[in-house]
Amino acid sequence: MFKLFSFIFNGNGELSRFVKFATVGTIGAVVDFSVLNLLVLGVGMDKEYANLISVLCAITSNFTWNRLWTFPESRERPVHTQFGKFALVNIIGLGINQIVFLTTDEFIFQHLFPHPIDYNFAKATAIILVLFWNFFVNRHWTYRGI
Repeated sequence: MFKLFSFIFNGNGELSRFVKFATVGTIGAVVDFSVLNLLVLGVGMDKEYANLISVLCAITSNFTWNRLWTFPESRERPVHTQFGKFALVNIIGLGINQIVFLTTDEFIFQHLFPHPIDYNFAKATAIILVLFWNFFVNRHWTYRGI
């Protein structure tokens, strides 16, 4: 079991990179959910605006950890160029996230769960869908040749 774990996290293949990317994404999801719920439940901000802010916080966290851990070779490239590409991909991902978040909350989860569980399920759905967009586009554009 330890060898499998070591292979997945320490290997150089695409599976290892995807697992690292997903792990970084999980950290980003914790940031995302924490900021979202702090703003909605703690501050009383509308969830539409809170979602935008929480995703931007997660994007910053994800870029930092992906640069340091998932794609450490990328540190040889200029950070501003790389962050620009990463940000553009993730801003498109933010648009996808916002559409999925608001649509699934309004049409599915509000009818199944009480507040605040409803929008948290919508958030989880959006994060899972956007994970694949972010990985594949960043892998082939932002981190091309690494």
